[in-house]
Amino acid sequence: MDQAAGGSPQDVRSLPVCYRHPDRETGVRCTRCERPICPECMVDASVGFQCPDCVRSGGGTGHAPGASRPRTLAGGTVTADPRLLTKILLGINVAVFVAVHAWPSLLDHLVLIGGWPPAPYGPTEGVAEGEWYRLVTSVFTHEAVWHIAFNMLSLWWLGGPLEAALGRVRYLALYLVSGLAGSALTYLLATPTTASLGASGAIFGLFGATAVLMRRLNYDMRPVIALLVINLIFTFGWSNIAWQAHIGGLVAGVVIGYGMVHAPRERRALVQYGTCALVLAVVVLLTLLRTLQLT
Repeated sequence: MDQAAGGSPQDVRSLPVCYRHPDRETGVRCTRCERPICPECMVDASVGFQCPDCVRSGGGTGHAPGASRPRTLAGGTVTADPRLLTKILLGINVAVFVAVHAWPSLLDHLVLIGGWPPAPYGPTEGVAEGEWYRLVTSVFTHEAVWHIAFNMLSLWWLGGPLEAALGRVRYLALYLVSGLAGSALTYLLATPTTASLGASGAIFGLFGATAVLMRRLNYDMRPVIALLVINLIFTFGWSNIAWQAHIGGLVAGVVIGYGMVHAPRERRALVQYGTCALVLAVVVLLTLLRTLQLT
């Protein structure tokens, strides 16, 4: 899975700036104090969104301060560090990268490979031989410096705003399931003896979810569409890129992102996690089908 160069899409229209983040334009205002707020500062209220200050002061809901925890756009809990999970994911990727270069033989046990051709000696290896863990480990594995640099830069740009908008648990589900979807499509369509690795499936999942979120907030879609087109040009125009991982992650990210930000309030958790479970079920089904073909 090769790199997914990404950017931090911003609304190019002339809009007010968030009162807590003056560098961020926004078209959304707090329903209580009417100050402009960016996605990171939006707290889901009974009607519209409120700013963190109004939530801490009671938000006009009749509850005492602190009576209920403020929620993100998707219903997650607002946290003091909205990028904590993004930092952890970035750290895991870097740690695996360092480990692979310290112990080069480790790479053979982490990459995604469908199955080795039958050998006259020793056991075969690959997902088809039961090593399903490769669908996960390959998402956190990189070999080239430029590869991990592109992916981690994209993770930082796209992951932070999504983590703030979705909440940590929902954001983690999006990242992992998108990465697995990219691995599953690669396993299904790529040559089984071709090794694949990288976080690009997960990154493209974040890309798809970002587009859905921007649409939900009525932001200008032209920047994110332009970035998507550029990434797809690289995906299909550059050799040695597992385009299957990019497409699988992108489709999963769009589906999960839509379920996250458009879930009805009264059935929010059911719809959100049900969407993740549905995509994960498709991942398992594709993996089983490919395994049957190769065994």
